[in-house]
Amino acid sequence: MSETDASTEDHYEPGLYEIRIKGHLGSRWAGWFEGLTITLEEDGFTVLTGPVIDQAALHSLLRKVRDLGLPLLSVNRVEPGQADAPDVKQ
Repeated sequence: MSETDASTEDHYEPGLYEIRIKGHLGSRWAGWFEGLTITLEEDGFTVLTGPVIDQAALHSLLRKVRDLGLPLLSVNRVEPGQADAPDVKQ
């Protein structure tokens, strides 16, 4: 194993993620995505934003999106404050 691989595995830092899906989620899904902010955009998309503690948690969130049957458009790690940019409606 290279030094780069070892340092990546040993030092994962929790991050803030933005997951964009096509379609609107109803309020009943808020409990399923506990800890994430659900933003319904006017263009018919839903944005899930919030902290993700590790890669396993991120994959769990992506499985939930898959299970909804809605198209996944993007997954982005964002810097704190970037999620409050004008293009994201809260």
